[in-house]
Amino acid sequence: MNKNLSQTHNSTLLEDVKTLKRMEMSLKKSKELDQTENMDLSAKLFNLAECKDEMWNPEKFSLMYGTWLWDHSTPAQKVKLNQLYWIAYYAQIISAEIATIFFNQTAAAAMYGLEDFKIVCDTLDLESAQERTHINAFKVISEKYEEEVFGERIFTYPMRTPFVKTMLYSDLSKMQEWFRTWQLRTYSVLSSNSAFIGCQYFTVRGLRTLNGKMVQHQLSRYYTEHANKENSPIPSKVSYYHFMDESFHFNTSSVISHEVINSLPAASKFEKMVANMSLEGCQRDHYNFSTAINGIFWYDPALYPLIYKVLRSKIFNMSHLEALEALRKSFCEESEGMIQSHQTHQESIDSYKHYLADFKYINKTNRDMLIMSENKLEKHLKTNRDAFKKFRSKAA
Repeated sequence: MNKNLSQTHNSTLLEDVKTLKRMEMSLKKSKELDQTENMDLSAKLFNLAECKDEMWNPEKFSLMYGTWLWDHSTPAQKVKLNQLYWIAYYAQIISAEIATIFFNQTAAAAMYGLEDFKIVCDTLDLESAQERTHINAFKVISEKYEEEVFGERIFTYPMRTPFVKTMLYSDLSKMQEWFRTWQLRTYSVLSSNSAFIGCQYFTVRGLRTLNGKMVQHQLSRYYTEHANKENSPIPSKVSYYHFMDESFHFNTSSVISHEVINSLPAASKFEKMVANMSLEGCQRDHYNFSTAINGIFWYDPALYPLIYKVLRSKIFNMSHLEALEALRKSFCEESEGMIQSHQTHQESIDSYKHYLADFKYINKTNRDMLIMSENKLEKHLKTNRDAFKKFRSKAA
């Protein structure tokens, strides 16, 4: 089409032949390798009795791995901790993917208001459909597990809207949670009306997916390296199917945030400010690292009540005082598990810096990841110890 007739700004995605071809090829391959059917079938076939005595992840991806609790657990208890890592990890992924479904669509609404962005919007439509399938599989498996093992929810939760805080276990106060909800609602309006702001979601999503990719690739290897793939645990298969889909989702985030954005109208000062605010919000979400679950940036003290329930359950059969002492030794003493989680946090900071290195509108706080970098191992230990004293006092 004649550019003078079709375009409302000087740049066009149609003129960026390299990026357009990348988007077209990625969408084609994503459709060909779409794991929706496998995910849906896995959710239907899951039967805990068939895999209750086997690990679902590589051993180091176990709840409380490398802590006092792990070191003093029986082989059977370690299997349960390994399975609980899967439940906890994908509980967080569900929360992130609920947000993805919504903000994919607000960004698409803004981009579709410009010419030539149909290929991007079609890609986001496919991804949103895949995310719904992922969420369903994670929820079905996790809820069946917790119902059979505990008879109540531990890490699972009812469906939620995208306006609830994305990071499930954080150190936000009630007021801060309310403010975060207000921010998300405001961002939804802005991102559906500004293609630049809409695209900034994929900068944030790229960082979040970058962290997830580091862990999920290793989770998927439990299936790919299993001696008997056909009879491997269904949750392990789901980890693999999810990683297959998410590999394309990460590519989408990278292409939109680094390349598609160059075909948009120049950003205003306000749009750049919003972009940096969203990245600072991501840093705050990822400020903490968890001793309990390597690879998810949860706030340890928020997990004390949940881990206490696990310790008091039939898996460990601990008394009240035994459970409190196990919590203290596991969360308040430096351990190999805590060190590994801290290392993952540091690796994420470095990878985020690299991802953002060529973004011209990024401020120093985000370019150098100054907020995330403030959290050190010593600070983490002090936070855990101070919070445990309060938890023990209330639990007495």
